[in-house]
Amino acid sequence: MHLNMKRLGLLPRIIIAIVLGVIIGNVLPEGWVRIFVTFNYVFSQFLGFLIPLIIVGLVTPAVADIGKAAGRLLLLTVGLAYANTIVAGLLGYATGSMLFPMLIDTNVAMAIDKAEALKPYFQLDIPAILDVMAALVSSFVVGIGIAYTDSPTLKKGFAEFRTIIEKTIQTAIIPLLPLYIFGIFLSMTFTGEAYRMIVVFAKIIGIIFVLHILIIAYEYLIAGSISRKNPLRLLVNMVPAYLTALGTSSSAATIPVTLEQTKKNGVSDEIASFCVPLCATIHIAGSMMKITCCALTVCLIDGLPHDLPLFLHFIMLLGVCMVAAPGVPGGAAMAALGPLAGVLGFMPEAQALIIALYIAMDSFGTACNVTGDGALAVIIDKLHGGRNANNKAQNRRRGGL
Repeated sequence: MHLNMKRLGLLPRIIIAIVLGVIIGNVLPEGWVRIFVTFNYVFSQFLGFLIPLIIVGLVTPAVADIGKAAGRLLLLTVGLAYANTIVAGLLGYATGSMLFPMLIDTNVAMAIDKAEALKPYFQLDIPAILDVMAALVSSFVVGIGIAYTDSPTLKKGFAEFRTIIEKTIQTAIIPLLPLYIFGIFLSMTFTGEAYRMIVVFAKIIGIIFVLHILIIAYEYLIAGSISRKNPLRLLVNMVPAYLTALGTSSSAATIPVTLEQTKKNGVSDEIASFCVPLCATIHIAGSMMKITCCALTVCLIDGLPHDLPLFLHFIMLLGVCMVAAPGVPGGAAMAALGPLAGVLGFMPEAQALIIALYIAMDSFGTACNVTGDGALAVIIDKLHGGRNANNKAQNRRRGGL
């Protein structure tokens, strides 16, 4: 029976690629391995070329759309979502700084570099037209300019450019990603480092799952204390949204369920209808924590700098870049390639590991994001609703004078 690989989904294909890379890497001769090393070199050059374009194509229209809106509700929602995303990233960094050094075998250090020891048959260099920071600054300048000048031509042009970037990710990057990851693990197995790398990340993934639960717990404890509602009951009401996100791995696809369950928590229709769709795009606490932990692991393995100021810079920049992540599997990881390369100095092979790890845990990160959206909606409903109630009371008192 013919097996349609596309129907398997990205996660099963990546798992198959990793398993095959580990198995075949033990028996394949060096000449054949170098064929895949050559493909990986060309693909990584293409990926590096695309990173600035991904930032410009995704961030610019996102800034233009958000910047055009106004009002306290928007500022409150964006501010809380971004702040919680940063807190989740710092939680991942703090936990990793304490625990990961004890879990990482020093013999694994420089495994990625050793995997690069095999040289490609030829090299095709594709320089990027912008560096990462230039692309990000350009995106903000142009996006804010579009928002304030209300330029329909530019807005339409960048919307179409975003479509091109999303299609490129969907048709060129994502389908070839399993083959790229297969080549990474094939070459690492050939050099004898893959097994220890897998053991290390298996331990890290267990900690990340625990941190997902911790993030959801503190979100609902805060939401319950502010709204004076039972946090456990609020959380139980969001279980259908959590389970739906586990199945879809998409915050956008889960919006109808998230919206319905958020209203069951007593959030007004106005606030729920505004916050849930917006937070599905900008509130990415679970994804932030996950990428931060994986990035810290690679830094420890590869001997790269990983001090707090550096990672704070990385987390704050990552929080902006992932806001514009497209709604495709691995989209947030693709949007994170810019900060990974520009701030942490990750080479393409290390970026591939982050993508593989991210997609392996994609559904759990999405479920964490979606469940947190419900908590934020409860908080915003209380803060914004309370202010509106006070304003109405003041207006009634003034009217009676």
